[in-house]
Amino acid sequence: MATFQTRFLGCKVSFADAQAIRERLLADGHEEVSEDGEIHVVNTCCVTHEAVSKSRQAASRAARSARTVYVTGCASNLERAFAGTAPNVVVSGRTGDEAAAFVAGHVGAIGCVNAEHRLERVRAFVKIQDGCSFSCAFCVIPLVRGGTRSRTAGAVLAEIRRRVAQGHREIVLTGVNLGCFRDRAAGVTFARLVREAGSIPGVERLRLSSIEVNHVDDALVSALLETPTVSPHLHVPLQSGDDAVLRAMGRRYTAAQFERRLAPLAGLNLTTDVIVGFPAEDDAAFERTLALVERLGMTKAHVFPYSPRPGTRTADADAVSAHAKRERGARLRALSGELSRRRWETRVGTTDRVLVDRPGRGYADDYTPWLVEGEVGAFVAARAVGVADEGVVAVAA
Repeated sequence: MATFQTRFLGCKVSFADAQAIRERLLADGHEEVSEDGEIHVVNTCCVTHEAVSKSRQAASRAARSARTVYVTGCASNLERAFAGTAPNVVVSGRTGDEAAAFVAGHVGAIGCVNAEHRLERVRAFVKIQDGCSFSCAFCVIPLVRGGTRSRTAGAVLAEIRRRVAQGHREIVLTGVNLGCFRDRAAGVTFARLVREAGSIPGVERLRLSSIEVNHVDDALVSALLETPTVSPHLHVPLQSGDDAVLRAMGRRYTAAQFERRLAPLAGLNLTTDVIVGFPAEDDAAFERTLALVERLGMTKAHVFPYSPRPGTRTADADAVSAHAKRERGARLRALSGELSRRRWETRVGTTDRVLVDRPGRGYADDYTPWLVEGEVGAFVAARAVGVADEGVVAVAA
């Protein structure tokens, strides 16, 4: 038996992949520890230069104490990203299930003694799809994860049932490009999967991790609005609110189309991703992005300063100064904070269900943060009484 630790960097897909490795090692009879593990797994991210740097640092720190460090995930596929690291660092060059099999094969099985080990988190991230066949000019993900491919609907629904049996109250469907999910053999579209997943007994809340606006069609809108367990929250990457920048990025919509697709979902808590400082972005283009984010009332904007990625069409382009990126990013984050607070203030006096995921804090059905006391892992009925910097202040209803 070996002791091990896992760590992930980046998105919910990275978390789901790290979790798959963790579960595989537990199933093979190894022991998870919080520190000083013989084996350390770092599931990496490469969406920006900073993400790769943090991944390298995490691997280097782990190598000081661990017998073996396995580097998995997106950045492990970048050529020479981990060149010069310690000799006990093994770079897998694999993601997802292949990474789990690689690590488990190297560590070695000692018998399936913990196959149903319960996860600590109160919500489960269930990956339904991997890879991306889009060709955004700035994005390295298709290069490191390959083209889109989907799990079967049967496998996804079976995993959700297993997560419910383990005690998870909330299920989050995740993938690199969720809307590309298709189970053609079974005739299951993404919208149908949402309906079926949300109807599984024991699923108390279903959320989507992220969805491209191109995939927000009538069928999906109906599924989101008509399935009672689906959270009234949607994360839709915008990247830019300027049409010229969107064209240069290789995105497949205009700002007007983005806004029109989301119109039927007015009232939902909308969040987004935005890149600032893309080579084609000038001050006027950025102002259009600010205006669109405010017009849509997007309560959280994950802001990424543009970072050239190797192998992409804009790998050699970085025209906007670091100062301008910082200034634009700060303005967008400030707007995001203001829009969040505006939504929180509308909740004062209302009641909601809050899934408490840490002491004194949790998330309401629309994925707004509420500060309320309750048992971790339980839904509590809460009444909003005020607003703080961290979210809605509430008491038990």
